[in-house]
Amino acid sequence: MDIFELREEFISEKLDEKEVFPNPIDQFKLWFGEAATVKIFEPNTAILATANMKGVPSARMILVKAFSAEGFTFFTNYESKKGKQLAENPLATIVYYWPELERQVRIEGIAEKLTPEDSDKYFETRPIGSRLGAWASPQSQIIEGRQWLDSKHKEFREKFKYGEIIRPENWGGYILKPNIMEFWQGRQNRLHDRIEYYKSEGKWKIRRLAP
Repeated sequence: MDIFELREEFISEKLDEKEVFPNPIDQFKLWFGEAATVKIFEPNTAILATANMKGVPSARMILVKAFSAEGFTFFTNYESKKGKQLAENPLATIVYYWPELERQVRIEGIAEKLTPEDSDKYFETRPIGSRLGAWASPQSQIIEGRQWLDSKHKEFREKFKYGEIIRPENWGGYILKPNIMEFWQGRQNRLHDRIEYYKSEGKWKIRRLAP
């Protein structure tokens, strides 16, 4: 395969700073709704990029479980690699990419832990297998093999057989509070539309970026 020859033209839509919503969350809500309408597989899938105190980056796919004017919410093991990096450096970025719509959204901000009560509320909505998985998996740590993991899952299934599966203290949510949100719409000739919202004196302002 000749990677140099892999290219597609983007021709679906355009994005004009005079036509977007004044608030980026409203604009995101519109785009997310359109992504759901065209039945993109798990449109809440995004990349979460973090870095440790030395600035060494790491990125992975996550599921964003909620968004509001306050920010974007996701859940994980606090002792995982991303959890440890966020403890050292709360600056993070979330990136959505919806190729069917030729769109990307980049969200930069500060991640904060949710309250234990909010993490409990979400944990209670998870399927039983997923709740047991949160107990069984020492996320990001080296393990002996798949059999060890399955054995741990079975062990906790037996442990909680007659009782409520409570949330592990080392598992919970974060909310990424944005200070920059960029909306990217693919255009022809790689002259893409990039509209960036940025906070200035507590208010959202809009500017266009070169592609």
